Amino acid sequence: MSTLKDVLTNDMRTALKARDETTTSTLRMALAAIGNAEVAGKEKRDLTDDEILAVLTREAKKRREAATAFADAGRAEQAAKETAEGEVLDRYLPKQLSDDDLSAVVSEALAAGSLTGKAQMGPAMKAAQAAVAGRAEGGRVAAEVRRQLGA
Repeated sequence: MSTLKDVLTNDMRTALKARDETTTSTLRMALAAIGNAEVAGKEKRDLTDDEILAVLTREAKKRREAATAFADAGRAEQAAKETAEGEVLDRYLPKQLSDDDLSAVVSEALAAGSLTGKAQMGPAMKAAQAAVAGRAEGGRVAAEVRRQLGA
């Protein structure tokens, strides 16, 4: 079974042969970020697919934020480039939950832990993040947890 890193490497080679510059540069950047994460700490280690997904999620979020910043500054060409890079990364990320699905998952997690009230925001966030498992951004999860806890 091939790992996500192998899939990214093979897709980058395919894009390189097809002269797809956006995909090639985006996957190179992603593989570099994965390499940096592997050597972070005291010794080099191979990342699991879940850890690689976390790196890709961070990189995709950076692209979305940069695209917004460029668009706000009137730099449409740069914003389009960042958006295109984000779309390449989104191919490798799990499908994001809709607002209704997110609400249902969070309410199940809160009910399972018997969590109520804004004083339990920390444990509620931990339970909700575990239930969501990377299928929604942390900000969206936090907003939904706050809404359901009445905070």
